[in-house]
Amino acid sequence: LAVPEDSPIQTVADLKGRRIATELVATTKKFLKQKGVAAEVEFSWGATEVKVPDLVDAIVDITETGGSLRANKLRSVETILVSTTRFIANQKSWANPAKRKKIETIAMLLTGALEAEAKVGLKLNAPKKKVDALVKALPALRNPTISQLASPEWVALETIIDENVVREIIPQLKALGAEGIIEYPLNKVVY
Repeated sequence: LAVPEDSPIQTVADLKGRRIATELVATTKKFLKQKGVAAEVEFSWGATEVKVPDLVDAIVDITETGGSLRANKLRSVETILVSTTRFIANQKSWANPAKRKKIETIAMLLTGALEAEAKVGLKLNAPKKKVDALVKALPALRNPTISQLASPEWVALETIIDENVVREIIPQLKALGAEGIIEYPLNKVVY
């Protein structure tokens, strides 16, 4: 539930008699009823954030990070619902072996995409004599891949690591003799 940054609305109770735009009309009405607040709720056909303050007093919108709210100079008054993504199959489809296989494949790919969100790939080149120290410093799902380069004294290492440690690891790898360090995003990590 969001309002313009400079709005006098501070609480849900302040919405009494006000207009609210949302794509989530039923959820919003249920929330307001639980709070004992009578307000006008109207359906929004998208671009909900741009409707305040000219067309409505507040909005209810789905947001992951709040970036769109901030970009439109809105602030959150209250979180109505916190949810997570679920992949659901009905029992009849699950009982059918062909459909079950497809469901399991889709679930595996979705899980792989979610796993990839927090990881990055890392490639680097290094002198062979530095490999042991680099491997010791380099976290990996299992072990890094080591490939021979055209120069017999050099190898390439590749690994998958948690994104939250990469900014600490890269300077360490550089200090240990790594060169040509490349960080890249991942689409899926399937275990």
